Amino acid sequence: MITAFVLMTAQPGLVKPLAERLLDVPGIAEVYSVAGPFDLVAIARVKHHDDLADLVSDHIAHLEGVIRTETLIAFHAYSKRDLGLMWDIGT
Repeated sequence: MITAFVLMTAQPGLVKPLAERLLDVPGIAEVYSVAGPFDLVAIARVKHHDDLADLVSDHIAHLEGVIRTETLIAFHAYSKRDLGLMWDIGT
């Protein structure tokens, strides 16, 4: 599984509607509004790098309200919590 952080600059007044639309995009797990040079950060989880390229280029970048994106690909997760258990649905 590939995890990436998609940072976005949004048009003024469209941050909340854009965040809500992003949650409907397959591959987007979470969306956060943030302070700083970007308005939103979306957590993407996909199986292949090509899926990430399609997600960002074909689905996110063309949404109304998106001015700019920057994508950071995660190499390794460091956490005090066991991330595997957090996503375990049990048997």
